[in-house]
Amino acid sequence: MNHPLIRSMTVMLVCLGGLSCGQARQVEVHDPVMIREGGTYYVFSTGPGITIYASDDLERWRWIGRAFEGEPNWAQDVAPGFNGHLWAPDVFEKDGRYYLYYSVSAFGRNTSGIGVTVNETLDPESPDYRWVDHGMVVQSVPNRDDWNAIDPAIVADEDGNHWISFGSFWSGIRLVKLDDSLVRLAEPQEWHSLARRTRNAAAPDDDAGSGAVEAPYIVRKGDWYYLFVSFDLCCRGMNSSYKIMVGRSKSVTGPYVDRDGTPMLEGGGTLVLEGNDNWVALGHNAAYTFDGRDWLIFHAYETADDGQQKLRIVPMGWDDGWPVVEPDDLDRFTTELVGEGPPENDD
Repeated sequence: MNHPLIRSMTVMLVCLGGLSCGQARQVEVHDPVMIREGGTYYVFSTGPGITIYASDDLERWRWIGRAFEGEPNWAQDVAPGFNGHLWAPDVFEKDGRYYLYYSVSAFGRNTSGIGVTVNETLDPESPDYRWVDHGMVVQSVPNRDDWNAIDPAIVADEDGNHWISFGSFWSGIRLVKLDDSLVRLAEPQEWHSLARRTRNAAAPDDDAGSGAVEAPYIVRKGDWYYLFVSFDLCCRGMNSSYKIMVGRSKSVTGPYVDRDGTPMLEGGGTLVLEGNDNWVALGHNAAYTFDGRDWLIFHAYETADDGQQKLRIVPMGWDDGWPVVEPDDLDRFTTELVGEGPPENDD
């Protein structure tokens, strides 16, 4: 095969000694999401101002900058001491405009808000390229809310309504309807709970607790909506235990159940992909269809690089109506950073 992603396997087979032997530098991201405009793919990820990469082939990626050079003007009001590190974006196209959702938060707290900035194009060379921030869409406040306004993802239902899912720990994953502008909640507000795991009852209300479910992403395929989530712990290098789970529903609002019929509101979830010897853990995924082929995108913590997070984009197949990924594709499909990357603290 001569697919550009397959060719990268040659680098890994020829030299197992890492960069010192000439292996290409991989793209290092957290919480990646992707979209295509024209012939160019764009990846957005957690980082100062939201880190942006571009590619023509899904293998070789170039860093093209940030959505924010500074920080949203509302961020300090939501999370005092905020340092510009924006979390867990999602990007969505509607009527030729691009909506980039992002999170402002204090780590491990639900002192959080989700905002949205809008652009007419994703091409930074275009004279129309300009991110216009529309401020906060939804906010969580400690000791008021038992959910966390972080990890946004947008989905359109079969009737053309748009919804934003989000959540991390606490009472789990929430879904709320957006209005037609996509920058505000629809009124009257319509809220739904989608997934949760058992939380230790003794945990203070403002503490994340032990109910480790986060990073929702909903995909419509045929007659089903598929809710992807990540179980367990991210962001701990070799101590990470992240893995990707899924459930499905005939309605965007649920109830979502796993392959065994266990509701995701009762801790259910079917395993899609987990870590192995080469990749200690992985998660915070999104899913896309390009030219009739389905892809899963996520970050994975590489054992050989002391748990450093790397961008992975792998084919996704289907087995009796459930998404499946080949574990060997973690090594078979890699990414390469071309040219200058972001500053070292941009991951």
